Amino acid sequence: MINTFDWFHKWAAYTPDKIALKDADSGEGLTYAQMNKAADGIAHYFKHKHQLQKGDRVAIISENNLAQVLLLGVAQKMGVILVPINYRLAHEEVEYLLNDSACRLVLYGTSSYDVQQLKYEATYEPIEPYIHFTKDEGRHYHEELHEDEPVFILYTSGTTGFPKGTLYTHKMLFWNSINTALSLVISSTTKTLNCMPLFHTGGWNVLLAPVLHNGGTIILFKKFDASHILQCIVQEELDLFMGVPTMLKMMAELPEFEKTDIGNLNYIIVGGESMPLDLIQKYHHKKVPIRQGYGLTEVGPNLTSLHQREAERKQGSIGKPNFYVKVKIVNDSGKAVGTGEPGELCISGPMVTPGYWKNPEATKDSIKGGWFKTGDVAKMDEEGFLYIVDRKKHMYISGGENVYPVEVERVLLQHDLVKEAVVFGIPHKKWGECGVALLVTSKATTSEVIREYCLGKLAKFKVPSEIHFIDAVPKGDTGKIDRKALKANFMSQRKVDPM
Repeated sequence: MINTFDWFHKWAAYTPDKIALKDADSGEGLTYAQMNKAADGIAHYFKHKHQLQKGDRVAIISENNLAQVLLLGVAQKMGVILVPINYRLAHEEVEYLLNDSACRLVLYGTSSYDVQQLKYEATYEPIEPYIHFTKDEGRHYHEELHEDEPVFILYTSGTTGFPKGTLYTHKMLFWNSINTALSLVISSTTKTLNCMPLFHTGGWNVLLAPVLHNGGTIILFKKFDASHILQCIVQEELDLFMGVPTMLKMMAELPEFEKTDIGNLNYIIVGGESMPLDLIQKYHHKKVPIRQGYGLTEVGPNLTSLHQREAERKQGSIGKPNFYVKVKIVNDSGKAVGTGEPGELCISGPMVTPGYWKNPEATKDSIKGGWFKTGDVAKMDEEGFLYIVDRKKHMYISGGENVYPVEVERVLLQHDLVKEAVVFGIPHKKWGECGVALLVTSKATTSEVIREYCLGKLAKFKVPSEIHFIDAVPKGDTGKIDRKALKANFMSQRKVDPM
């Protein structure tokens, strides 16, 4: 059992006047004392205005803002479960998540999401005014919590085509922070920024929660802005920055990049996908090491780290397991494979999810004897460094967003004219990867018609950039679609690279 969950309360006692959180746009800052006071006030408001109790779900549909982070303190004080939802999702997708999680209260950003079109019955409130609870004088709110109770339900797109709600517990939050601090040397002097969206585990748990747990300072960006972030790294003298390769590529392409001194950074943490060697070297030339890693919403997410001194020698590796993380690589029979042999990567440790919200079948499929089956194919070299050989069940990453083809295919197949659909990712100069859809239709239609249909049911980043019509989808002897062969054939016939 962990002694305390209420991090803001502790730091308000130790360093009350220290800036914990700062808005990148307005410059507004909140001290640990203000954060704690606000979280206490919001907890009382939730209880007396909305009659919320421990275990009730509160949805958040908003761009990043300071008020969202206050809700982490509320969850630690009273045990409500936060359900962050991607504000870029189509209304139909949001409806599914609200219904699945049975949220009682929906907090939304007035500038980022229109809730008027949602039919789900709940109390809806703008999130922006919650920042004013820092001015309230409220007594300390404390509820007895257990470490295995959820602090978040984090939805991830599933291989069934329907999102699964990962139960993210107080225990996971704590141990992920410990693993992160040990690996990345985070302390009360750490100062970093967060531009990762708070509807992803990456926004909450890669740096934000671990840094606040350790009493450091976070500068919060609404979204990624290459020029503004480069400027912030220098002006605020940050010692850490986390981004995906697409972000770092956009920063490196800025005209001012070469003349900007970012040597105050200890290193840059890279996640999401492997970073190209030439991009690593661009940052190394600026005396900024690159530290790559690997993570999953269901397990941590901070699981492995490639030390910056190995960034070039072990390029492509996800490094070694973090301190309290155990790994094994197994074959289809569940037996450990030898050095250099590929197999499924399995993870064990105190940061493994207890399962999926209201989904015992998915839980049983994913967790065996305390080991989480990642679905990713990996191998380990003779020095103990891990490499991901094949990504999880055909997923691709577009602009830092995970896209699962089966989810897109499910929507495409609901169109009256679409008989068969295959979606896969291909390289893209700006976004890293983009989606391609190959469709068999019952009669002629256009890509514009299909794209417009998709935009009504899917987030824009999930909508395929290219839509092509084919006569038939080739299948193997067992009737299964050979995605790799389809993609290879498509790429071999392609004459022009995507822009």
